[in-house]
Amino acid sequence: MPQKTWFITGASRGFGREWAVAALDRGDRVAATARDLSALDDLAAAYGDPFLPLRLDVTDRDADFAAVRRAHEHFGRLDVVVNNAGYGHFGMVEEITEAEARAQLETNLFGALWVTQAALPFLREQGSGHILQVSSIGGISAFPLVGIYHASKWALEGISQALAQEVAGFGIKVTLIEPGGFATDWAGSSSRTSEPLPAYAEYHTRVQEQRRARVGTPGDPRASAAAVLDIVDAEEPPLRCFLGTSPLGIAKADYEQRLATWEKWQSVAERAQG
Repeated sequence: MPQKTWFITGASRGFGREWAVAALDRGDRVAATARDLSALDDLAAAYGDPFLPLRLDVTDRDADFAAVRRAHEHFGRLDVVVNNAGYGHFGMVEEITEAEARAQLETNLFGALWVTQAALPFLREQGSGHILQVSSIGGISAFPLVGIYHASKWALEGISQALAQEVAGFGIKVTLIEPGGFATDWAGSSSRTSEPLPAYAEYHTRVQEQRRARVGTPGDPRASAAAVLDIVDAEEPPLRCFLGTSPLGIAKADYEQRLATWEKWQSVAERAQG
């Protein structure tokens, strides 16, 4: 397999770090970003020249363009662009402040958009490339307490599906990675929580219990790396791919319910046609 050059955001921990290590271990080159560069010091020491650490807050559009340009100048090309930077926000829809909503979208949606826009001219010029958008099972389904997170991922899904059609003629592939529950820091120290309203106090506890039951045994981020390598090495990679055992069952139940409702109400839809 020819050597690939990666650009990975949010590489200080979780998926981003594990995928960077897997790529480096097989001889690929990686430009990895983090807000705190010290989190990448050990990788820089271990891998040397094939590894380029870059300080980046993806909410800064100008910095996104500069980081992508720096990676391209350093390595001479980009083959795999991974928009992994993001975090989970917990709060009922009524509890979310304007600042919290904007911050979630700035990171999870706009950060991915800016990096994608920055990379596309380089990928178009070389006539190849693969953009991996790290979405979630929460990008196609939705659960209480994480509504604004779902909003960010549903938006990423829509823009990425459109993007895939727009750039296919340039030899560029797009894949939405949709993990289920994994043992990352998504719900840990990197997550944020809205101030709870008294009206939802009991509901918060119940929803958290339901979430723990739904997630079950979290997946291993290290194991996910082999799956991601399979995706980027495929001649015809999928537009969407789940990670973990739980998403398929959730998606089937959700879409079966949607189809049944749409069919039940089709007569109303047809009357609306005029």
